[in-house]
Amino acid sequence: MRRLVLFDIDGTLVTGGPAKDAFVQALVETYGTSGAVEQVSFAGKTDPQIARELLARAGMGREEIDQGLPELWRRYLGYLEAGLGERPMTVLPGVRTLLEALAALEREGVGLGLLTGNIAGGAALKLGSAGLWGHFGVGGYGSDHEERDELPAIALERARVHWGVEMRPHDTIIVGDTPRDVGCGRAGGTRTLAVATGTYAADELAAADPDHLVEDFSDTDRVVSILTT
Repeated sequence: MRRLVLFDIDGTLVTGGPAKDAFVQALVETYGTSGAVEQVSFAGKTDPQIARELLARAGMGREEIDQGLPELWRRYLGYLEAGLGERPMTVLPGVRTLLEALAALEREGVGLGLLTGNIAGGAALKLGSAGLWGHFGVGGYGSDHEERDELPAIALERARVHWGVEMRPHDTIIVGDTPRDVGCGRAGGTRTLAVATGTYAADELAAADPDHLVEDFSDTDRVVSILTT
């Protein structure tokens, strides 16, 4: 394998869906509060990081938060799965064509994975509802580590086990829609491609200094070239 491409999920591959509502409902049932949800940005953060930030602002201590997390994730995944039946994720423009084009290059040494703040179960449910889950062989998830910057190393180790090839950070590119995705790639020593399909405009992403920046995935040939050379 000569190239590993790691995609973020929300705002990069898909949008919409019931995840925020499911998350809030699970927080309230588990902890008695969801915290100040409208005052906290979820963009680019891991699920555990979001939960901790909300609950800490509501006055809870680390130990109390940690004790409730297993129950929080159980409830969240249940509500997410139920909600996706009526409100599946919407695939962003150009994504299906891009993933199909990259999948066709697997024999040439291109592997696809995920680098996301979603817990693993949430990632599978979201992408499964959109028919995209089968494209990805490995991943680094919010359930692996609360800090996003720790996830590249986890994803690379899983790629080594999955494909039987030692993957180096500079042969890896992280694709995401937030400055946190870019920072995560920089922390992990990988290349980065920022895409302005989420909540951040192109100029805001450019300020994070990604290696590459595109407005969207509409130009499949250009994006494939960026990701594979």
